[in-house]
Amino acid sequence: MGTEQTERGLSALLGRLTDGFSKLVTQHLTLARVELMEDARVMGSDVARIAAFVPFVLVGYAFLCAALSAFLARWIGWDGSLALVGAVNLVGGGLGIARAASRLKGFRLMNDTAQELNRSVTALAHQTPVPVPVPAVQPATLPGEAGHGR
Repeated sequence: MGTEQTERGLSALLGRLTDGFSKLVTQHLTLARVELMEDARVMGSDVARIAAFVPFVLVGYAFLCAALSAFLARWIGWDGSLALVGAVNLVGGGLGIARAASRLKGFRLMNDTAQELNRSVTALAHQTPVPVPVPAVQPATLPGEAGHGR
């Protein structure tokens, strides 16, 4: 009877362990999916920011080229203004792209999921096992030993 009770206890513990592990894996997958969607949204925003500054770089380049052409062709004062506007656009666009690109470099994809997985692994590794009641077993005596007086 004691062995049967121990087996039911082990069976129940194994069932709870399986259910808990299944729930943990499901929650981690859900977290990973949500975090991946959020990361994609943030990265998309940074890519859009880069795309928004590309025209400034192109306009700056066009103004610098026009200014250089006008400077060399005419030797008059309006070319300096074109050069200044072109340089401001070029510097502003370059700084915007550099800022967005450095932000993308420093971005860790699925950082929260990795931290949560590390916490779970640590918790599982340091968890104390649940003691399983083991019935006391009496040593067996063979029928021939009973009469030997040892």
